[in-house]
Amino acid sequence: MKRLDTKCVKVGNIYIGGNNKITVQSMTNTDTRDIEDTVNQILKLEAAGCDIIRCAVPDEAASEAIKSIVNKIHIPLVADIHFDYRLALKSIENGVSALRINPGNIGSVDKIEMVAKAAKERSIPIRIGVNSGSLEKELLNKYKKVSAEALVESALNHVNILENLNFDDIVISIKSSNVLMMIDSYRKISEKVKYPLHVGVTEAGTIWRGTIKSSIGIGTLLCEGIGDTIRVSLTGDPVEEIKVGKEILKSIGYLSKGIQFISCPTCGRTQINLIKIAQEVEDKLQHCEKDIKVAVMGCIVNGPGEAREADIGIAGGKGEGLIFKKGKIIKKVKEEYLVEELIKEIDKLD
Repeated sequence: MKRLDTKCVKVGNIYIGGNNKITVQSMTNTDTRDIEDTVNQILKLEAAGCDIIRCAVPDEAASEAIKSIVNKIHIPLVADIHFDYRLALKSIENGVSALRINPGNIGSVDKIEMVAKAAKERSIPIRIGVNSGSLEKELLNKYKKVSAEALVESALNHVNILENLNFDDIVISIKSSNVLMMIDSYRKISEKVKYPLHVGVTEAGTIWRGTIKSSIGIGTLLCEGIGDTIRVSLTGDPVEEIKVGKEILKSIGYLSKGIQFISCPTCGRTQINLIKIAQEVEDKLQHCEKDIKVAVMGCIVNGPGEAREADIGIAGGKGEGLIFKKGKIIKKVKEEYLVEELIKEIDKLD
């Protein structure tokens, strides 16, 4: 599928937009002032495949903590700031790779200009983050409600502020917890600007509900070529956000690194504990970076045929199963050894 042509923006050592890969982001849910806790969480996110991480910077102590945090992690850090331009300046001074602000809510034009100048001097981009939950009162009065049109106008107003200050190193996000409004907003903004778009459904919910809403919202836009970087917002461990984000990219062909996992839903023909086996296989392969399709199928009759496009897989029988490659059976194994033998065969693959 063809992606929209957008401006290329550099965040630390990563490029967003243009023909660059779609990156997966997350945000820490630790107290940024707790340096050890925050660093430990970011390192876990790195291990899960997070490309860019964002931290809340609510006060001066948090902005000071940034200095230590950036020296202990390996991915770009974005400072999330509201209202206080001084926190943006301090975060820039302490080594962040990008800022997430709304220029309109951090003070007068001269204060915004100071932030834009400092960011430009250090080649630090600014993400304008518009959210349906914090839309300006004048736009609510104009449109009588939160709407895609109001969100887009808000974003464009913030863009104009920066452009008038000769700053165009910009990324835009327009998020809503309403999936249809979110989709409509990104469609509309993509027709008006060439800046890279940070796509996500805000406050999507718990891991189960949030995964569904995010997959629909983010997936729809990506299939239309809209989106340069994504963040799945879930109530829970942010590592889950990375897992879901990467799986969304894999499912539509934007990410080939790592396994693609296929498993059947089971039925009355299943005679092994397929649910347990599938979970074990997925857990053991969660850090596998081989570009392969792995199938775990319940039926020894139809399994290999149904998953013949998989590189390797299991098809269950009664107390045993078959291991197959490209639809061809290579060995029969007792149920208790199926996972172990499958992993051995995967290790042999290039």
